Amino acid sequence: MLGNWIKTFVLMAGITALFGVVGVALGGQSGMLLALLFAAGMNVYAYWFSDKAVLKMYGAQEVNSENNYGDGQFRSYYNMVKELAENAQLPMPKVYVMNEQQPNAFATGRNPEHAAVAATVGIMQILSERELRGVMAHELAHVKNRDTLISTISATVAGAISSIAQFGMFFGGGRSEDGERSVSPIVSMLMMFLAPLAASLIQMAISRAREFEADRGGAEISKDPKALADALTKIHNYAHQIPNQTAEMHPETGQMMIINPLSGMSFDSLFSTHPKTEERVAKLRAMVV
Repeated sequence: MLGNWIKTFVLMAGITALFGVVGVALGGQSGMLLALLFAAGMNVYAYWFSDKAVLKMYGAQEVNSENNYGDGQFRSYYNMVKELAENAQLPMPKVYVMNEQQPNAFATGRNPEHAAVAATVGIMQILSERELRGVMAHELAHVKNRDTLISTISATVAGAISSIAQFGMFFGGGRSEDGERSVSPIVSMLMMFLAPLAASLIQMAISRAREFEADRGGAEISKDPKALADALTKIHNYAHQIPNQTAEMHPETGQMMIINPLSGMSFDSLFSTHPKTEERVAKLRAMVV
């Protein structure tokens, strides 16, 4: 647990430093101060509200034991999560459904007491109940490991850096107090492209090891590593064929999903936020007794 808090601190510090660098490129010293103030505000916002923002972004609808969303067709999904949460000795998370055909799922929330899991309609259509159980156990492992805070903050703030960098393209480099340009246009332009890349690299540095650990933890919670291995293979194959428009518009959220949802890049490339699916499946199958 301490290790994840250290990762969170490093992530916030790194993202804040990036805001400062972008601020210098856009507005010199004054721009840096404004960017750092904005970064502080973004870190506070991300800690308390980013989970709700991501769920809203994906149009996720809550499912519980009382409502009839989907005419009750998701009740077994809700009960499955409840059983797995009990197995993992976790508080019951909020349960959501996303009206997306691409098979995928993610977990979010700042801690296990304020956690949520979400799965797409598509994943429920292609997976067996046993395979879906393995996927949701994986997501609950993220909750138990407190990975959700890291992934949600990184997705929210990396998106903000990208937006600021794009905004800066319309205004050019910063100027000093006497009105002279403080940063050359070439340096400013490079910064506007490199800052989002650096933010993504920070995400990637943390993300891959987190997925392997959640696979292992999910297999232990479900007591069925083969089911998760089979599910990952199916999701990987289908996700290549079915685009996720929300993820394409907000690529910084892709690292939250169990399988990379983006179609514009190789899912197993050097710069992917996810490990190779084949490696994940091999590790899970090695756990089968």
